[in-house]
Amino acid sequence: MSEAVTVIVAHRLGKAEAVRRLKEGLASAHGRLGSMIVLDQQAWDGDTLRLRIRAAGQAATARVDVLDDSLRIEVALPWLLDKAAKWLLPALRKQATLLLEKK
Repeated sequence: MSEAVTVIVAHRLGKAEAVRRLKEGLASAHGRLGSMIVLDQQAWDGDTLRLRIRAAGQAATARVDVLDDSLRIEVALPWLLDKAAKWLLPALRKQATLLLEKK
């Protein structure tokens, strides 16, 4: 059974610039989002990104809603990752912030 958790990452970029930076950052990430998170699949639908990610050998699905002033990241974690959420969620927040930073 999956447990859904939500992470909010604030930004001051506006929606269009945040989407652009996320797309650019994910394209150059080569399937890795830091040392703990591997990106398996991604699909954009307007300002919403759907992801399948792996961490600690477990798969999870995520939805990133790009808003004018923040990212709303909702992740459905399998049981094992739910127990490891204390280290996974800060890593996810950090990587999302890095993707938004100006390159």
